[in-house]
Amino acid sequence: MASNKLALHETLEVHEILTLKQSAILKAYAMKTLVEDDTLKQMLDNEVNRSEKAIKELEEVLGQ
Repeated sequence: MASNKLALHETLEVHEILTLKQSAILKAYAMKTLVEDDTLKQMLDNEVNRSEKAIKELEEVLGQ
């Protein structure tokens, strides 16, 4: 039976992706305050939603 435990290098890679997604959220929030175009604001909102979903999934992978 296969183990659900990640190898060290896999854990580090997941952490790196997690950090990237957290940065994407922060950047999208910061940019949203500067943007006047409604379409671009919606795109930034979509990015926040996708990143939040990805963070939840990555945290599940890490078992947090």
